[in-house]
Amino acid sequence: MSEGEKLIPINIEDEMKSAYIDYSMSVIVSRALPDVRDGLKPVHRRVLFGMYELGVAANRPHKKSARIVGEVLGKYHPHGDSSVYDAMVRMAQDWSLRYLLVDGQGNFGSVDGDSPAAMRYTEARMKKIAEEILADIDKETVDFQLNFDDTLEEPKVMPTKIPTLLLNGASGIAVGMATNMAPHNLNEVIDGTLAYIDNNDIEIDELIQHIKAPDFPTGGIIYGYEGVREAFKTGRGRVVMRAKTNFEEVDGRECIVVSEIPYQVNKADMIKKTADLVNEHKIEGISTIRDESDRKGMRIVYVLKRDAVPNIVLNMLFKYTQLQSSFSINNIALVDGRPQLLNLKDLIHYFVEHRHEVVTRRAEYELRKAEERAHILEGLIIASDNIDEVISIIRGSKNADEARERLIERFALSEIQARAIVEMRLRQLTGLEQEKLRAEYDEIMKLINHLKELLASKELRMNLIKEELTEIKNKYGDERRSQIEYAGGEMNIEDLIADEQVVITISHAGYIKRTPLSEYKTQNRGGVGQKSAGTRDQDFLEHMYVATNHQYMLFFTQKGKCYWMRVYEIPEGSKTSKGRAIQNLINIENDDKVKAFICTQDLKDEEYINNHFVIMCTKQGQVKKTPLEQYSRPRQNGINAITIKEDDELLEVKLTDGNSKVLIAGRSGKLVRFDEAKTRPMGRTASGVRGITLANEKDEVIGMVSVSDLSSEILVVSENGYGKRSSLDEYRETNRGGKGVKTMNITDKTGELVSINAVTDNDDLMIINKSGLTIRMRISDLRVMGRATQGVRLINIKGNDSIAAVAKVMREEDDEEILLDAEGNIISPQIPEVSPEDASTDESTDIIE
Repeated sequence: MSEGEKLIPINIEDEMKSAYIDYSMSVIVSRALPDVRDGLKPVHRRVLFGMYELGVAANRPHKKSARIVGEVLGKYHPHGDSSVYDAMVRMAQDWSLRYLLVDGQGNFGSVDGDSPAAMRYTEARMKKIAEEILADIDKETVDFQLNFDDTLEEPKVMPTKIPTLLLNGASGIAVGMATNMAPHNLNEVIDGTLAYIDNNDIEIDELIQHIKAPDFPTGGIIYGYEGVREAFKTGRGRVVMRAKTNFEEVDGRECIVVSEIPYQVNKADMIKKTADLVNEHKIEGISTIRDESDRKGMRIVYVLKRDAVPNIVLNMLFKYTQLQSSFSINNIALVDGRPQLLNLKDLIHYFVEHRHEVVTRRAEYELRKAEERAHILEGLIIASDNIDEVISIIRGSKNADEARERLIERFALSEIQARAIVEMRLRQLTGLEQEKLRAEYDEIMKLINHLKELLASKELRMNLIKEELTEIKNKYGDERRSQIEYAGGEMNIEDLIADEQVVITISHAGYIKRTPLSEYKTQNRGGVGQKSAGTRDQDFLEHMYVATNHQYMLFFTQKGKCYWMRVYEIPEGSKTSKGRAIQNLINIENDDKVKAFICTQDLKDEEYINNHFVIMCTKQGQVKKTPLEQYSRPRQNGINAITIKEDDELLEVKLTDGNSKVLIAGRSGKLVRFDEAKTRPMGRTASGVRGITLANEKDEVIGMVSVSDLSSEILVVSENGYGKRSSLDEYRETNRGGKGVKTMNITDKTGELVSINAVTDNDDLMIINKSGLTIRMRISDLRVMGRATQGVRLINIKGNDSIAAVAKVMREEDDEEILLDAEGNIISPQIPEVSPEDASTDESTDIIE
């Protein structure tokens, strides 16, 4: 250690804490966050001020970028040259900033992510609108501070005439916080600001009528309005953006043409990633992608395969590529040097407040200058009125100082007036010049009176701000680029999908598909059935449901988890296609299976989700009721719907309105009926209460029905193709947990129960065998029987085949009645023969008419 030096021991924890806090404050205040008043970060402010000092205005020639960067680096911004150049480049890119502040000449990069040329090759100057940000900076409108080496002064904030923060937005990552602010349209922002000035108590909903939504430089479509409204009201929100697309026929091929892409999307990267998805078969239906963009504008062409449906391909592109992306708004800016989350009204308020201060300070400065000039003019007028005597005094003086003193003494002038008279030029002695002096004095006095009135009245100052804003609007206002699709939203792609009824089939091995209901034709009862879904070896169709494309699907698995999907997101397939594995659509565990789903309407409608319930039933007879609201926010990896006990699994799930009758049936043919109110609502993680006491260890629940319409009838089907419908009144209401009453006379001929449904005459019945055969019939063809009967044969079962699933479907008036043989050939409608066994005197057999 050198002589005279000493060591001071410091706790490293304290030093780290102190150093890191200093660093983070520096990043927050002096680097990453914009000032709410002028909307600029220090680097942007310094670039513009450096250009102003260099004189590179909009009406002057361009200067080398390296010259500008050197000026800013050397005088104001002691960081790397790339930080200055990159900031300046961004201010010149029309796909980065909504309103450009720098006029660049040369290669300033591209929307494909190409780098700009080095600063020694490019040139720049200020845009006209940037001069409005610096307007009146020389009139003491803003405070200045010393630069990094205390040799020069730089402005702390710009006296901007335009609300830059709202117009161009900002993004930056500080320490412990970040900002991401969207750009907006100048016309709209100024209209909103004028409305705020007229009424400081204006509500944000009223401001939204003027400032409708962000307006991105790359255009595109703002899809859905909920995120926009949330961001305007709270300062945070997620705006969904979509590319602007249309369908064209090019060389006889259907194409999707993209003319505008979402903000901050790299076009080249997007096309490459889309091509990768097409090659990996994650997006089907695209044969070629071409980028035909040129100087005239953007044009990306997706050439479709001949059998592709354009709407569905476009839907897939929106889902899997950056043709749809989101902008997460986080309005954090510096207010009095402190970071603050701001809503729309706050942003306008602080700009107007700043503008008011600038106008006041400018008026004070102009008043001072005007009074100083008026003071001098008063002296000059006195001199011109007594010109001979003044000349005489000056000629008789030894020097200028003596002349000034004698003039002050003779005419009671001030030092400044006397100096102005002594320095007066001879030409000012002419009569014309004297008239000019008096005219100038009169004008100055009018200006002084006006400025005093301005300073005395806040209303006048606010009117002046409004006039200047209106002038800015007239000079720089333009049309909105981003369209707003109010009906859109993340969950509303249904405009592209027809809201038709579909049949959803799930195979035993977990393959799922949706097929238009129109593909299934009505057959006579007793028909062999029509060849349906192709299945893999030893796989068979197990579940069949009917829904519409626009509905929400909540999938429930046997392990008690819930997953969320829209029906149109389920891949479409023909009756003979295998479908897609559910594991590829939802993040389901390998050893889990989907057992039930419910169709719901809008999961964001609070009244709807709070007045509807989900009732679940397990194979061991447990039931649970939970408000639908608990399932309105499913996550990608699913949520727990019910806690399943060991050796049990979730079997059935129903959506109710809270006033339903619940019926639970077991394989043994017993059924229990109880009121839904007997089951209190529980949380998602509860395991439920006993719904039915099973007959024996081998018995298990085969289904649950919830009925709100008491005129409904109960249809049960056994595994050997027998079924019947009975009146709901046949089943007396009991407490839950009972053993139940007989719902079907179970024999070896009928086999055990496999299905229970609530039906009416207006329904059709669809039955599917494990072999893949389906039959569709009218419920009205089945007569109502007592609950203890054996039922009638619904479908002829061949060999070891048995029924896999039964579903009721809505009647379609124009359904044909056709009959097909096992190979799918149309045969003449005929009555199946009734065997002597079926024609016994047992009430179980229906005489087919």
